[in-house]
Amino acid sequence: MPNIKSAMKRVKVIKTKTLRNNIQKSILKTSIRKCKEAIATGASNKEEAFKNAIKSIDKAVSKNILHRNTAARKKSKLAKEFNTSVNN
Repeated sequence: MPNIKSAMKRVKVIKTKTLRNNIQKSILKTSIRKCKEAIATGASNKEEAFKNAIKSIDKAVSKNILHRNTAARKKSKLAKEFNTSVNN
């Protein structure tokens, strides 16, 4: 445990930010999983699930949780799956 006052504060701040990042990552993973499940089962709400997944990916980029190239790759992969399910 740090003895310097500013170092103590940094520990608190890092703890808070880590918790916030983990929550955001969890939301991101859940929305992507729900989208993939909706596409796989051919559910009627797959378009809504796809939009929610894209929205959560964009939000993660804006909060610096994902790199923008990683987000682009994830969105492209989801779009490819979505489009093949719509066309079939």
